[in-house]
Amino acid sequence: MMHGRGGAYSTEANGRYDASTLSQRHQMWGRLWASLGYVAILVDGFGPRGYPQGFPRLSYDQRPEALNEVTVRPLDAYGALGYLRSRPDVAPDGIVLQGWSNGGSATLATMAVVAADMPGAVAHSPVLGYRSALAFYPACGLKGTFEDGYRPYAPIRVFMGDADEEVSPKRCATLVEKSRAQGGDIAIKFYPGATHDFDDPGRKRQSIDGNVAAKADAMEAAPAFFAEQLAVKR
Repeated sequence: MMHGRGGAYSTEANGRYDASTLSQRHQMWGRLWASLGYVAILVDGFGPRGYPQGFPRLSYDQRPEALNEVTVRPLDAYGALGYLRSRPDVAPDGIVLQGWSNGGSATLATMAVVAADMPGAVAHSPVLGYRSALAFYPACGLKGTFEDGYRPYAPIRVFMGDADEEVSPKRCATLVEKSRAQGGDIAIKFYPGATHDFDDPGRKRQSIDGNVAAKADAMEAAPAFFAEQLAVKR
Protein backbone atom coordinates (compact mmCIF):
# COMPACT_ATOMS: atom_id res chain seq x y z
CA MET A 1 0.00 0.00 0.00
CA MET A 2 1.51 3.32 -1.16
CA HIS A 3 0.14 6.47 0.48
CA GLY A 4 -0.51 9.77 -1.25
CA ARG A 5 0.93 13.25 -0.84
CA GLY A 6 -0.75 13.64 2.58
CA GLY A 7 1.46 10.88 3.96
CA ALA A 8 0.53 7.75 5.88
CA TYR A 9 -0.87 9.42 8.98
CA SER A 10 -3.95 11.25 10.17
CA THR A 11 -4.01 15.04 10.04
CA GLU A 12 -4.66 14.80 13.80
CA ALA A 13 -1.49 12.79 14.52
CA ASN A 14 -0.14 15.78 16.46
CA GLY A 15 3.49 14.72 16.13
CA ARG A 16 2.89 11.06 16.91
CA TYR A 17 3.58 9.05 13.78
CA ASP A 18 3.04 5.34 14.33
CA ALA A 19 0.47 2.62 13.72
CA SER A 20 -1.96 4.25 16.14
CA THR A 21 -2.22 7.42 14.05
CA LEU A 22 -2.53 5.98 10.54
CA SER A 23 -5.17 7.77 8.49
CA GLN A 24 -8.73 6.42 8.44
CA ARG A 25 -8.44 5.38 4.80
CA HIS A 26 -5.30 3.34 5.30
CA GLN A 27 -6.74 1.65 8.37
CA MET A 28 -9.96 0.88 6.50
CA TRP A 29 -8.21 -0.73 3.54
CA GLY A 30 -5.71 -2.57 5.71
CA ARG A 31 -8.54 -4.11 7.72
CA LEU A 32 -10.36 -5.05 4.53
CA TRP A 33 -7.35 -6.87 3.10
CA ALA A 34 -6.63 -8.58 6.42
CA SER A 35 -10.24 -9.77 6.66
CA LEU A 36 -9.78 -11.42 3.26
CA GLY A 37 -6.62 -13.25 4.29
CA TYR A 38 -4.02 -10.87 2.91
CA VAL A 39 -0.99 -9.53 4.73
CA ALA A 40 -1.28 -5.76 4.23
CA ILE A 41 1.76 -3.51 4.56
CA LEU A 42 1.66 0.29 4.27
CA VAL A 43 5.00 1.74 3.18
CA ASP A 44 5.81 5.10 4.78
CA GLY A 45 7.77 6.78 2.00
CA PHE A 46 7.83 10.22 3.62
CA GLY A 47 8.45 9.75 7.35
CA PRO A 48 11.95 8.22 7.16
CA ARG A 49 12.91 11.06 4.80
CA GLY A 50 11.82 13.73 7.27
CA TYR A 51 8.29 14.51 6.09
CA PRO A 52 5.91 12.33 8.15
CA GLN A 53 3.21 15.01 8.07
CA GLY A 54 2.98 14.84 4.28
CA PHE A 55 2.24 17.80 2.04
CA PRO A 56 -0.72 20.10 1.36
CA ARG A 57 -2.43 20.64 -1.97
CA LEU A 58 -0.61 22.70 -4.61
CA SER A 59 2.79 21.81 -3.16
CA TYR A 60 3.93 19.50 -5.95
CA ASP A 61 6.74 21.70 -7.30
CA GLN A 62 8.16 22.28 -3.82
CA ARG A 63 8.55 18.63 -2.82
CA PRO A 64 12.13 17.33 -2.62
CA GLU A 65 13.61 15.08 -5.27
CA ALA A 66 14.19 12.46 -2.55
CA LEU A 67 10.43 11.76 -2.74
CA ASN A 68 10.25 11.44 -6.54
CA GLU A 69 7.30 9.16 -7.30
CA VAL A 70 8.80 7.92 -10.57
CA THR A 71 12.41 7.18 -9.66
CA VAL A 72 12.45 6.85 -5.84
CA ARG A 73 9.14 5.63 -4.47
CA PRO A 74 9.10 2.57 -6.78
CA LEU A 75 12.26 1.45 -4.97
CA ASP A 76 10.29 1.65 -1.71
CA ALA A 77 7.64 -0.55 -3.30
CA TYR A 78 10.23 -3.12 -4.32
CA GLY A 79 11.80 -2.99 -0.86
CA ALA A 80 8.40 -3.94 0.53
CA LEU A 81 8.09 -6.67 -2.09
CA GLY A 82 11.41 -8.15 -1.02
CA TYR A 83 10.36 -8.10 2.63
CA LEU A 84 7.01 -9.72 1.92
CA ARG A 85 8.62 -12.42 -0.22
CA SER A 86 10.82 -13.32 2.76
CA ARG A 87 7.85 -14.03 5.02
CA PRO A 88 6.68 -17.63 5.38
CA ASP A 89 3.04 -16.54 5.60
CA VAL A 90 3.08 -14.79 2.20
CA ALA A 91 2.79 -16.46 -1.22
CA PRO A 92 5.88 -15.06 -2.98
CA ASP A 93 4.22 -15.02 -6.40
CA GLY A 94 0.92 -13.59 -5.14
CA ILE A 95 1.81 -10.07 -4.01
CA VAL A 96 -0.24 -7.15 -5.28
CA LEU A 97 0.19 -3.37 -5.10
CA GLN A 98 -2.23 -0.55 -4.30
CA GLY A 99 -1.54 3.18 -4.28
CA TRP A 100 -3.44 6.44 -3.87
CA SER A 101 -2.81 9.81 -5.54
CA ASN A 102 0.97 10.39 -5.43
CA GLY A 103 1.25 6.76 -4.33
CA GLY A 104 -0.97 5.86 -7.28
CA SER A 105 1.53 7.55 -9.57
CA ALA A 106 4.30 5.63 -7.81
CA THR A 107 2.29 2.46 -8.41
CA LEU A 108 2.10 3.16 -12.15
CA ALA A 109 5.85 3.82 -12.27
CA THR A 110 6.56 0.68 -10.23
CA MET A 111 4.63 -1.48 -12.67
CA ALA A 112 6.20 -0.07 -15.84
CA VAL A 113 8.36 -1.99 -18.26
CA VAL A 114 11.33 0.39 -18.23
CA ALA A 115 14.63 0.83 -20.04
CA ALA A 116 17.60 -0.67 -18.24
CA ASP A 117 19.34 2.72 -18.05
CA MET A 118 16.40 4.54 -16.46
CA PRO A 119 17.23 5.81 -12.94
CA GLY A 120 15.79 3.44 -10.35
CA ALA A 121 14.90 0.86 -13.01
CA VAL A 122 13.84 -2.55 -11.77
CA ALA A 123 12.99 -5.28 -14.26
CA HIS A 124 10.28 -7.65 -13.08
CA SER A 125 7.53 -9.95 -14.22
CA PRO A 126 4.19 -10.97 -12.67
CA VAL A 127 6.00 -13.85 -10.93
CA LEU A 128 9.17 -12.08 -9.78
CA GLY A 129 7.47 -8.74 -9.22
CA TYR A 130 3.95 -7.65 -8.38
CA ARG A 131 1.15 -9.83 -9.67
CA SER A 132 -1.15 -6.89 -10.38
CA ALA A 133 -1.89 -3.39 -9.14
CA LEU A 134 -4.54 -0.79 -8.37
CA ALA A 135 -3.92 2.92 -8.80
CA PHE A 136 -6.47 5.21 -7.17
CA TYR A 137 -6.70 8.71 -8.69
CA PRO A 138 -3.03 8.97 -9.73
CA ALA A 139 -1.46 11.97 -11.42
CA CYS A 140 -0.64 10.48 -14.81
CA GLY A 141 1.95 12.96 -16.06
CA LEU A 142 4.65 10.85 -14.35
CA LYS A 143 7.19 13.64 -14.79
CA GLY A 144 7.18 13.16 -18.56
CA THR A 145 9.03 9.86 -18.26
CA PHE A 146 6.56 7.87 -20.35
CA GLU A 147 5.73 10.37 -23.09
CA ASP A 148 6.83 7.80 -25.67
CA GLY A 149 4.53 5.16 -24.19
CA TYR A 150 3.66 3.38 -20.99
CA ARG A 151 3.30 -0.38 -20.72
CA PRO A 152 2.90 -2.30 -17.45
CA TYR A 153 4.40 -5.76 -16.98
CA ALA A 154 1.30 -6.96 -15.09
CA PRO A 155 -2.40 -5.98 -15.07
CA ILE A 156 -3.38 -2.61 -13.61
CA ARG A 157 -6.77 -1.07 -12.91
CA VAL A 158 -7.15 2.66 -12.32
CA PHE A 159 -10.06 4.07 -10.30
CA MET A 160 -10.83 7.78 -10.57
CA GLY A 161 -13.66 10.26 -10.12
CA ASP A 162 -14.64 12.32 -13.13
CA ALA A 163 -14.91 15.35 -10.83
CA ASP A 164 -11.35 15.00 -9.49
CA GLU A 165 -10.15 18.46 -8.52
CA GLU A 166 -6.45 17.62 -7.95
CA VAL A 167 -5.35 15.49 -10.88
CA SER A 168 -6.45 15.27 -14.51
CA PRO A 169 -8.91 12.51 -15.45
CA LYS A 170 -8.32 13.41 -19.11
CA ARG A 171 -4.58 12.88 -18.84
CA CYS A 172 -5.09 9.51 -17.17
CA ALA A 173 -7.59 8.46 -19.84
CA THR A 174 -5.03 9.34 -22.51
CA LEU A 175 -2.24 7.41 -20.75
CA VAL A 176 -4.44 4.33 -20.45
CA GLU A 177 -5.69 4.57 -24.03
CA LYS A 178 -2.15 4.81 -25.43
CA SER A 179 -0.95 2.00 -23.18
CA ARG A 180 -3.76 -0.29 -24.29
CA ALA A 181 -2.87 0.46 -27.91
CA GLN A 182 0.62 -0.84 -27.13
CA GLY A 183 -0.74 -4.02 -25.58
CA GLY A 184 -0.81 -2.91 -21.94
CA ASP A 185 -3.25 -4.74 -19.67
CA ILE A 186 -4.57 -1.59 -18.06
CA ALA A 187 -8.05 -0.14 -17.73
CA ILE A 188 -9.58 2.88 -16.04
CA LYS A 189 -12.94 3.26 -14.34
CA PHE A 190 -14.43 6.71 -13.92
CA TYR A 191 -16.97 7.35 -11.19
CA PRO A 192 -19.58 10.03 -11.99
CA GLY A 193 -19.47 12.95 -9.59
CA ALA A 194 -16.64 11.51 -7.50
CA THR A 195 -13.74 13.68 -6.39
CA HIS A 196 -10.15 13.14 -5.38
CA ASP A 197 -9.88 10.98 -2.24
CA PHE A 198 -13.35 9.56 -2.93
CA ASP A 199 -12.67 6.53 -0.71
CA ASP A 200 -11.69 8.61 2.32
CA PRO A 201 -14.23 7.45 4.95
CA GLY A 202 -14.24 10.82 6.68
CA ARG A 203 -17.43 12.88 6.89
CA LYS A 204 -16.27 15.59 4.46
CA ARG A 205 -15.63 13.29 1.50
CA GLN A 206 -18.55 11.01 2.25
CA SER A 207 -20.96 13.97 2.24
CA ILE A 208 -20.70 13.82 -1.58
CA ASP A 209 -23.08 11.32 -3.17
CA GLY A 210 -20.64 10.48 -5.98
CA ASN A 211 -17.97 9.60 -3.44
CA VAL A 212 -20.30 7.35 -1.46
CA ALA A 213 -21.16 5.36 -4.57
CA ALA A 214 -17.54 5.26 -5.77
CA LYS A 215 -16.18 4.09 -2.42
CA ALA A 216 -18.75 1.30 -2.17
CA ASP A 217 -18.03 0.09 -5.69
CA ALA A 218 -14.25 0.30 -5.38
CA MET A 219 -14.21 -1.67 -2.14
CA GLU A 220 -15.96 -4.50 -3.96
CA ALA A 221 -14.15 -4.19 -7.28
CA ALA A 222 -10.63 -4.06 -5.84
CA PRO A 223 -10.76 -7.42 -3.99
CA ALA A 224 -12.58 -9.00 -6.93
CA PHE A 225 -9.85 -7.89 -9.33
CA PHE A 226 -7.04 -9.15 -7.12
CA ALA A 227 -8.80 -12.46 -6.52
CA GLU A 228 -9.27 -12.89 -10.25
CA GLN A 229 -5.62 -12.18 -10.95
CA LEU A 230 -4.36 -14.47 -8.22
CA ALA A 231 -6.47 -17.29 -9.61
CA VAL A 232 -4.66 -17.09 -12.95
CA LYS A 233 -1.82 -19.58 -13.19
CA ARG A 234 1.53 -18.12 -14.17
